[in-house]
Amino acid sequence: MSGLTFKGGIHTYEGKELTKDKKITDLQPVSPELVYPLSQHIGAPAVPVVNVGDRVLRAQMIADANGFVSSPIYSAVSGTVKAIENRRNVQGVMTMSIVIENDELYEEAPGIPVRPINEMTKEEVIEIIRRAGIIGMGGAGFPTHVKLSPKNPGKIHFVIANCAECEPYLTSDYRRMIEEPEKLVAGLKIILCLFEHAKGILAVEDNKPDCIRILKDLCIDEPRISVKVLKTKYPQGSERQLIYATTGRAINSSMLPADAGCIVNNVDTIVAIYHAVIEGRPLMERIVTVTGDAVRYPQNFRVYTGTNYNDLIEAAGGFKSPPGKIISGGPMMGFALFDTNVPVTKSSSAVTAFLKDPVSENPPGACINCGRCVEACPSRLLPSKLADIAEHYDEDRFTKMNGLECVECGCCSYICPARRHLTQEIKMMRQSVLAKRKKK
Repeated sequence: MSGLTFKGGIHTYEGKELTKDKKITDLQPVSPELVYPLSQHIGAPAVPVVNVGDRVLRAQMIADANGFVSSPIYSAVSGTVKAIENRRNVQGVMTMSIVIENDELYEEAPGIPVRPINEMTKEEVIEIIRRAGIIGMGGAGFPTHVKLSPKNPGKIHFVIANCAECEPYLTSDYRRMIEEPEKLVAGLKIILCLFEHAKGILAVEDNKPDCIRILKDLCIDEPRISVKVLKTKYPQGSERQLIYATTGRAINSSMLPADAGCIVNNVDTIVAIYHAVIEGRPLMERIVTVTGDAVRYPQNFRVYTGTNYNDLIEAAGGFKSPPGKIISGGPMMGFALFDTNVPVTKSSSAVTAFLKDPVSENPPGACINCGRCVEACPSRLLPSKLADIAEHYDEDRFTKMNGLECVECGCCSYICPARRHLTQEIKMMRQSVLAKRKKK
């Protein structure tokens, strides 16, 4: 089965066999508190609409959007607002959060009012998606209603469902496609209703032949939707690489996908759109993979947002022995955790735990000028050179050498025989340059 692809990239150990055959299991929180950081998305943090001491219901809004690029937050349980205070998030940052004490009754508030989709205007559909608090659930966390509101809707030619799931070890999207493919297709059709000139693409890597077969069967009578088979290669699911592989169109750091006539959404995001528009359900749960060789029983869980990571780990049988590294997300683009007492948010995709930490066990050496990082870079950059420039903090040279085009995928660090921390050096420099530009 030949696959569409892009230049560069790497072939990693996939690790998906640990959980790909594990059905999604519903997991209710064990810890008495659920924690909801107000910053779970790109843009302005949400603003609390509840006070300490208030009783809240499941599916009740507890924080509203603070501007256009922002997103509401809903409680996944009923209970009492215990505190509104700083709590640590998965990135190790103390951030203002709403703490709810779970009463374990799970009394539910009325859902978002909806009507049959053929009776709603495009603006009403987008407003439901906004009210439901849906963001990009593949990791970026961009508010979905913003993405679905481009300046020129008539110039959107492709709506791409990112079904690649190229990150090693993660299988949450795979299980969604196997267990709930009808919701994925229905969600994609809802988005297509907003863009009458667009065609839908279900972009799936060729290491998922069962998903490809199921989705093709479901779309056989859907003239506006096609299934495109991608070559299995990391980072095939990165937005820029996905757009190029499926449409042949290229974008850079100064462009949005809409500038190339494309809208890209993750599998979980599209299913959340289905739940919101058809059922009136706000976003308050997601699928999380708990995996890695340190986990006793790797699983895929349907988890309430706000749930403590320790609950997930315990539900998967705990650790075989103390892990050398725990990551929120996958090994390529996730965040290393020093404390698992952190909450699941809308963008939490996985907990990955390894018995050994190969990064700390293999200290970096000197560059041997092999050029492997250049061959692997999907953005066609010179990672070794950019890392040297970043170490010397030369912003002008970094910008001139297109350092801002890095997508921080980690390919260069993975492939480097000298174990240099190329991605980390470039990432820190990018963040510094972008922060200064934002201030200006």
